[in-house]
Amino acid sequence: RLANAVTPLWRLPYQEQLQVKYENQRKILQTLASRLKELGVDVQQPDGLCCPLQPVVPSPIITGYRNKSTFSVNRGPDGNPKTVGLYVGTGRARNIVCVKAHHVENIPSKHKQVAQCYEDFIHHSPLDSCILFHEGGHWRELVVRTTSRGHTMAIVTFHPQELGQEALAVQKALLKEFFTCGPGRVCALTSLYFQESTMTRCSHEQSPFQLLHGEPHIFEEVLGLKFRISPDAFFQVNTGGAEVLYQAVRELSQADGDTVLLDICCGTGEQWLCEPGSQGWLSKVIGIEVVAKAIEDARWNAAFNGISNCEFHGGKAEAVLPQLLSSWEGARPLVAVVNPSRAGLHYRVVRAIRNCKSIRRLLYISCKPEGEAMRNFLELCCPPDPQKKLAGEPFTPTLVIPFDMFPHTVHCELVLLFTR
Repeated sequence: RLANAVTPLWRLPYQEQLQVKYENQRKILQTLASRLKELGVDVQQPDGLCCPLQPVVPSPIITGYRNKSTFSVNRGPDGNPKTVGLYVGTGRARNIVCVKAHHVENIPSKHKQVAQCYEDFIHHSPLDSCILFHEGGHWRELVVRTTSRGHTMAIVTFHPQELGQEALAVQKALLKEFFTCGPGRVCALTSLYFQESTMTRCSHEQSPFQLLHGEPHIFEEVLGLKFRISPDAFFQVNTGGAEVLYQAVRELSQADGDTVLLDICCGTGEQWLCEPGSQGWLSKVIGIEVVAKAIEDARWNAAFNGISNCEFHGGKAEAVLPQLLSSWEGARPLVAVVNPSRAGLHYRVVRAIRNCKSIRRLLYISCKPEGEAMRNFLELCCPPDPQKKLAGEPFTPTLVIPFDMFPHTVHCELVLLFTR
């Protein structure tokens, strides 16, 4: 049941999975074409799409490809309130249970091993799991990150409730002992982090990630270059698939030695740093990222790999980008690449891109194009709208390439090329 919920295509041969995804992307582009037509923009082609759609690019790795997994702590099917796994069911039906991830195809065995060890640890802990914040309890979710270099990072989230510093120190010591000297040592963790969090999601600034054991970062290699990864930094979840994606995005950007590349939501910077000789094929890279630790990683990654033509700005894109572009007077070509979360881009970001005449080419990378990203597509391509302060020339969807970054699921990473 869990495999069907998390990886619903797992029973299909891989080529059939790719065909299902291709049809899903066709429907999304048909929707975009019809929505644009309602706004007076007729980009519809004979097949009903808004622009050419290429076949889905397959993932080089099909099973166990995830380099990051998030496990919840909740009641299992047997009623055990300290089950570590993934959710099945819905809140509306009130039938949510937490099921172990043993049979889920896209999660590597190392992640499953760490999750089982964490469950063993909290099972013997006198402290309860925290299922509902207001009902008390402490042990919460577990994040596991791994790299192809054999590094493993575990991040345990803990609700402190009313515990004092001495009691917290005891729990941290017990957790560290379990994973370094006790049964959990089989996981061979490179890094063990602990975060005291009173919210569903907590940033490092809101509640620091506390290193209990090992190295502060894990390291990955992408296309021959080395990258460091902090606990909360964004990194594409399928490393092999990311290499294929980045090479294609570079070609689509049509960047050369005169091009300035604007990378919005740049994460650790691997998307543009990972190309050998990147100093030669780009004039400059300007990265914007909200996660402060990811910006630190991006700067370290650029320096370590000997890439000096980069600058990175920390902060929310809607605050940084308008200010950056308002004074843009460069004569060099400016290509924008955006890779936002599922929430899409803030309206002020879209407006800043739209109103910057120097941006003639835009690559939008979306893991959920049918969601909030659709709103962004319409804002980028609609006729000028003075009321919304969208004065710039509209973009036109030119080409779409789906990348299968998530085998066995229904999701794709969609790359849309917009030009004007």
